[in-house]
Amino acid sequence: MSLKVFITGVSTGLGHGLAKVYLKQGATVYGCSRRAPDDLIEQGLIFETADLADAPSASQAIDRLLAGVGALDLVILNAGKLGKIRDFSDTPLADFRETMEINLMANKWLLDSVYAGGRGVEQVVAISSGASLSGHRGWNGYSVSKAALNMLIQLYANERLETHFTALAPGLIDTAMQDYLTGLPADERYKPLAILKAAKGTELMPSSDECAAKLVAVVPKLRDLPSGSYADIRKL
Repeated sequence: MSLKVFITGVSTGLGHGLAKVYLKQGATVYGCSRRAPDDLIEQGLIFETADLADAPSASQAIDRLLAGVGALDLVILNAGKLGKIRDFSDTPLADFRETMEINLMANKWLLDSVYAGGRGVEQVVAISSGASLSGHRGWNGYSVSKAALNMLIQLYANERLETHFTALAPGLIDTAMQDYLTGLPADERYKPLAILKAAKGTELMPSSDECAAKLVAVVPKLRDLPSGSYADIRKL
């Protein structure tokens, strides 16, 4: 039987790459994002439009998407928001709140929706970041939300013993987020920018498709780690 995989944020970047890899492997893939990835839908992606910042509407979309699905082999919580690089004191509360809504709160209700009706789930992988640990100046709501996501995964792992959970940092990926970051002017306050600019266009920053292939290969090995762990793909 083919794997049943649910992935959030499938329109671009890593989520798009992951869906493409699993579809090529013959998996049944369910996906959501704000924009429809027509190429993936043509390849068999089962899709619903969902803006995770709008929980009431998005939760209904997820219910429709997974209606009749009795069990999932894998859930990848990939959708996320970076926000602008600036000092936290200059970050409007509304922007911080939206980042937390997408990167943290949405993953709480998404997990609850996934388990609704007694649906079984073998494995959950939440896409975290090294920023969840580093606390670099300028990363603000992204760092806070990803750190909280790590704890969310640990808490659910302690409740849902039948499911294996991991918060996984995928490393640098050449996506629209990196286009934004590497396009910013040099600024000594925000030291990672220089590292990202140097990595852009090199093997240190692979494409989303290349990273997706590596991540898919690593997913089964994550089950060797204690459930609820944080892991960095570069150290596995």
